[in-house]
Amino acid sequence: MKRRTMEQGLKQIICMGMVLVVLAPILLTLFAAFKTKADMVNTSPLLLPPMERITFSNFQKVVGDKYLLIGFKNTGIILTVSILFNVLFGTITAFILERFEFKLKKVIMSLFFLGMLIPSFVTEIARFKIINGIGLYNTLGAPIVIYVASDLMQLYIYRQFISTLPVSLDESALLDGCSYFGLFTRIIFPLLAPATATVVIIKAITIINDMYIPYLYMPKNKLRTLTTFLMNYANAQQGSWQKLAAGIIIIMLPTILIYIFFQKYILAGIAAGAVKE
Repeated sequence: MKRRTMEQGLKQIICMGMVLVVLAPILLTLFAAFKTKADMVNTSPLLLPPMERITFSNFQKVVGDKYLLIGFKNTGIILTVSILFNVLFGTITAFILERFEFKLKKVIMSLFFLGMLIPSFVTEIARFKIINGIGLYNTLGAPIVIYVASDLMQLYIYRQFISTLPVSLDESALLDGCSYFGLFTRIIFPLLAPATATVVIIKAITIINDMYIPYLYMPKNKLRTLTTFLMNYANAQQGSWQKLAAGIIIIMLPTILIYIFFQKYILAGIAAGAVKE
C-alpha cells in the first residue's frame, strides 16, 4: 500500500513538472506583455508588476500595426483554401483506396506513405523550382499547394476511419440504386465528420504556426502571415521585449483557442479510427 502511494505521488510530481515546463514560457511571456520597459528590468520575470503599473499599451501598439491585419487576412485565406482541398482530396482518395480493388493499388499506397516518410527539407530545392516554374512564387498559391500536396496525414486518418465503417452500408446503398458518387456524398462523407474535425483542427494548428514556408515562398510585405508578421515585428522591436511579448500572445491566441475548444474532437477522431469492429 505504501509503495503504491509512493508511485502515485511520483507520477503526480512528474506530471506537475511536465505541466510547468509547458506553461512556464507562456506565463513568462504573458507577464512581460503587461510590463513597462522599466518593470522589465526592476521586477522578476516570474511575477506581474503591481496592479497600478499594469499596462495594455504594448497590446495597443501591436494591434495598431497595419501588417497584423494583413497577416490575419492572408493566414485566413491560406487556412480556408488549404483545409478545403485537404478534406476534399483526402476523403476521396481514402475512399477509393479503402473500398476499391485495382491494379497497382499496393504500389500507390506505398508511394503515398513513402512520401510521408521523406523529410521535406530533402526535396526543398526541387519543390522550390517547381513552385517557381509554375508561377506561384510570391503568391498565396505557393503555401496552399504545398500544404495540400506535401502533407498526407489526412489520408492516414481518413483511411483508418473508413476501415471501421461496415461494407454492408455500401452494398445496401448500391442495391437501392445509389451511384458511387451518391454513396460517397450522401453516406460515407457525412459519417466522416469526426475524422474531418480531427483533420481540420490538426491542419489549422500546423498552418497557423508554420513560419518556414510563408517566409521562403512569400517574401512580399503584403503577403505576410501571422508568423512572418511576428518575425518581422521581432526584428523591428529589438530590445523592446515587452512589445514583442504582446505580439507573441496575440499571435498565439488563435492556436490556443482552437486547441482548447476542439481538443476533444482530436482525441475522438483519432480513437474512432484506431479500432476495427
